[in-house]
Amino acid sequence: MEGLSREFGQQVVIENKGGASGAIGAEAVIKSAPDGYTFLATPSLTMVILPHLRKLAFDPLKDLIPVTSLAEGTLLITTHPSVPANSIPELVAYAKQKPGKLSWGTASVGSYGHLICESFKFAAGLDILHVPYRGTGEVLADFLAGVVQIQADPVGLPHVATGKAKLLGVFGRSRRTDYPDVPMMKEIYPDLDFVVWFGLFAPPGTPQKIVDRMARAVNKIALEPNIKQIMFGLALTPSPISPAATTALLQSDFERYGKLTKQFNIRAE
Repeated sequence: MEGLSREFGQQVVIENKGGASGAIGAEAVIKSAPDGYTFLATPSLTMVILPHLRKLAFDPLKDLIPVTSLAEGTLLITTHPSVPANSIPELVAYAKQKPGKLSWGTASVGSYGHLICESFKFAAGLDILHVPYRGTGEVLADFLAGVVQIQADPVGLPHVATGKAKLLGVFGRSRRTDYPDVPMMKEIYPDLDFVVWFGLFAPPGTPQKIVDRMARAVNKIALEPNIKQIMFGLALTPSPISPAATTALLQSDFERYGKLTKQFNIRAE
């Protein structure tokens, strides 16, 4: 927020409103005055997946104004060292030899990890048990202990260098420069093209000039070298785009994940 405070010449603060997979925060912003003083920063799951899992009090396509994409997250498939596979083809071969033996931990039903799990199983024809948790922290603890052997959350990345996890595949626009030999999943299975993004949205009725000004400020800061370096360490990449491009991204992902949740019959429990 330091960069935005500098850009606007006044303090910018973060007010965390967690709960209901981001729906509570979204509802609060929708009810806020459209004066340019309140915006919603949220992972794309809240906007493009959650509406297909349960009924919400708002329509993400109508009740918020897209401003920009703050960043994109690199999802990745990591396996526990106990799994005798050092590549995606080897993992597929092992899973086929041992149907039902492997388990895949995810942060929740309907999470990106869950959709990736089901999509990977479908694309490769695998029998792997999906184990939903109540957050990434619980998944990581059991993953490191070998209770579940596969996961797709970025929290596993720091444990690759220590040998506590093996990185087999990544999702995103390109391969990671720190692991250039690890392929993108879409190189192996073209349909496995998942990109998590973090969006900035304004309350309904916010004037376009305010939306455009905020987009320019955020996009400028996102490309500062120190910000890019910090993001890279968190498996994030700056993704500055226009409000119009953000709207198009929202609409396309909303449609895509709606189809996937129906295909795999995923509903919130």
